[in-house]
Amino acid sequence: MNADPGEERDVTGTDPRRACAWPRRLFQGPARLIAREELKTWILFEDERLLVINKPGDVVCHPSKAGPWSSLVGAAREYTGLPTMHLVFRLDRETSGVVVLAKDAATATRLQTAMMRRQVGKTYEAILTGRLAGKVTVDQPLGDDSTSPVFTKSAVVAGGQAAVTHFESLTATEAFTHARVVTETGRKHQIRAHAQWLGHSLVGDKIYGPDARFYLQFIEHGWTPALAEKLLLPRQALHCARIDLRPARWEQEFVAPLPDDLRRFCGERGLG
Repeated sequence: MNADPGEERDVTGTDPRRACAWPRRLFQGPARLIAREELKTWILFEDERLLVINKPGDVVCHPSKAGPWSSLVGAAREYTGLPTMHLVFRLDRETSGVVVLAKDAATATRLQTAMMRRQVGKTYEAILTGRLAGKVTVDQPLGDDSTSPVFTKSAVVAGGQAAVTHFESLTATEAFTHARVVTETGRKHQIRAHAQWLGHSLVGDKIYGPDARFYLQFIEHGWTPALAEKLLLPRQALHCARIDLRPARWEQEFVAPLPDDLRRFCGERGLG
């Protein structure tokens, strides 16, 4: 995988050692482009109001400078022919799974309001490092990690925003846990930051894994054999498996099965 050229490096000058996630690095190669026929295979549901996509773990949601087919929103606009597609909520580039886009402003407002009122159920699957036994709830505030070399990193901090994440082990070995994760809040990088605080970082996480400097190595050199040896997967092992709109009085639920890369990892590591 190559770094995404769609966002810029921090240019505040406050600390040159810190880097924004996915900074512009043109020498890393062209952006990942989406083919029209490929996009069609990702569609979980479509009607006159919604387009629901099972996003792969190498696609950015927001439009980038590399053209409409370099992001999920841009590709959705091209596919539908609509001037605007509303992203109800986003997933990080390396997180796969259910993404809901609204085709009109009224639908978007209704669903975004429901999200803010916590009337939308979201369930994730994750592969964590180490053995997690049973169910664990992390109720810890999140804010900026000012000690990290990565500018966008969050951490558990006193006085941060309230954040609650429920982890439940599905299968586990001494080395890894396949977990179901349910969030009550929607803070930036919430699952990843809470997993790290818990001592069970996501497999493949360049920022919240064993060393955030791995991310700096990635943006300088791309995905290398050395990083593969340390991180095991070229993207964080996080998948949005279910979005339930029924609590918002919208009688639909969308489910995306665990993708091939994570399913294969589970099989190879005894998490089947």
